Amino acid sequence: MNQLGALMLGVAVVACGGGASNGDVSGDGADAAVVDAPDAPPGWEMLVGRSWSVPAGSSDTYKCTRIKMDHDVWISGFRAVAPTGTHHTVVTISSTATPLGDYDCNVGSLDYQMLYASGVNTDELRFPAGVAMQVKAGQYINLNLHLFNATDGEITGTSGILIKTMDAAAVVHPADMVFAGTMDLSVPSDGQPHDVLGGCTTPRDWNVFTLWPHMHQYATHQKVTVTLPGQAQESLLDIPFTFTEQRNYPDVAKAIPKGSRLDVTCTYVNNSGSTISWGDSSTAEMCFTGMYKWPAGGTLFDCSR
Repeated sequence: MNQLGALMLGVAVVACGGGASNGDVSGDGADAAVVDAPDAPPGWEMLVGRSWSVPAGSSDTYKCTRIKMDHDVWISGFRAVAPTGTHHTVVTISSTATPLGDYDCNVGSLDYQMLYASGVNTDELRFPAGVAMQVKAGQYINLNLHLFNATDGEITGTSGILIKTMDAAAVVHPADMVFAGTMDLSVPSDGQPHDVLGGCTTPRDWNVFTLWPHMHQYATHQKVTVTLPGQAQESLLDIPFTFTEQRNYPDVAKAIPKGSRLDVTCTYVNNSGSTISWGDSSTAEMCFTGMYKWPAGGTLFDCSR
């Protein structure tokens, strides 16, 4: 499995549900841009979604859908549609046309340009004025859902993402999302706090405006700091982490010039009886913060080691 596939499996969660439960989509895979969602909150539209059914006692079920955009869209906000049974939602962009429409898939059924990800109870995200993410006409949107049913009966639902859009003329800063953190961690089972450090020296000028911490069950805290060239270290985020409340932090606003040091410190307490390493399972661990930033450009793992 490549790093992208492993990361996206790690976005899976262990408690059912989370996010908004609005929206209704056809999921027919035809050429489409924004799909109508009659019961979406005012100002929100369904970008992509699909209906699904999971038998009783099924775990790690993946359902995907791919649509083709028929016109440009500028996205200024995201809201998850995540009824009970939805463990994660991952949306990527590519030029790949197949498969088109609904299809059974796996954790690696993804593309390398990230658009959005959500976990348990990820709240809606609205970008600052003038900031938006672009999806172009002719590109394909791929939705990857991780579903789980711990009940005694079949469950069904419709999962996806809602978006807010803005006119192209109003866009000042095209944005994207990258992950900062590390894939190198090992936490002993001693019931004591252990810190894991990740991050990067920034490869270009960034303007960060939202952080989305993502870790797993043994995580207790995340701190994100930046050290600009010739300056003292500054904290961007310093919060306790709760796996069942994977919220966005949109109050971050920091210009980070090329060559700065950006560090992510993840704290874990492991009492499982076994050493916990980095991995895609919810019983393994991850150390990432999703950074929404402008200008757009770069790769998904530009700030991971």
